[in-house]
Amino acid sequence: MNDEKMILTEKGKGSLTITMNRAAALNSLHPTLIDQLVDALLTADKDPEVKVIILTGAGKAFCAGGDLAHLDSLTDPVSAYGYIEQAGTIIKTIANLNKPVIAMVNGVAAGAGFNLVLACDIVICAKSARFAQSFSKIGLIPDCGGTYLLPRAVGLHKAKELMFTADLISSEDALQFGFVNQLVEDCDLIEKTNKFAERLVASAPVAITFIKKALNQSHELSLVEALGVEATLQGLCLQTQDNKEGILAFKEKRVANFIGK
Repeated sequence: MNDEKMILTEKGKGSLTITMNRAAALNSLHPTLIDQLVDALLTADKDPEVKVIILTGAGKAFCAGGDLAHLDSLTDPVSAYGYIEQAGTIIKTIANLNKPVIAMVNGVAAGAGFNLVLACDIVICAKSARFAQSFSKIGLIPDCGGTYLLPRAVGLHKAKELMFTADLISSEDALQFGFVNQLVEDCDLIEKTNKFAERLVASAPVAITFIKKALNQSHELSLVEALGVEATLQGLCLQTQDNKEGILAFKEKRVANFIGK
């Protein structure tokens, strides 16, 4: 199975779409898929032609979470820990990427798949999509950063409710809860996601990178510490060609042409 291509990539206008390609298994997180996904994300982050990454799933699901067949094979604590730690690498990788990641949620996102959505920077969701923190139904606790990400997205008490009950969440409720940015018709999902990606591609890449870094650590900082981070990163931004171009474009009332330097 190690030779199986579980991840597909396709370049767009400054973007790269990464598709989890285990449709028959609802794109569940087999160890090979995890490794290939992390490799694809890191490769995209190093590619100067890629400004934005779009993550989606093949078939009718975004990602159904852990691979149940593989989970059933984990008969000792060491192997179980190893698999959960490996899956968590996806979350750490997305958080540490320099480039924004858009989750294009085309269907069910359950368990770790839900938390994979939460790890992304922007979430654009088809109306037919559904979400569930399904862990408690099979006697597990949330992993892949769920206990960290969901309370920050919806609040502590709502996170407890969703995790205790494992209730299925509609796309409309997901939008209301605040972890979905845009809700679109199924037939428009790809087009609307690509159009949003094009907006980010046209933005100043260095500034976007620093905004992501600052926001991702903001919950761990005091106000004084956050001000220090802002001063450091803004000091760097003020030295960039993009800043000079942005100011000039504003004065000349035209669209800025950012180059990422």
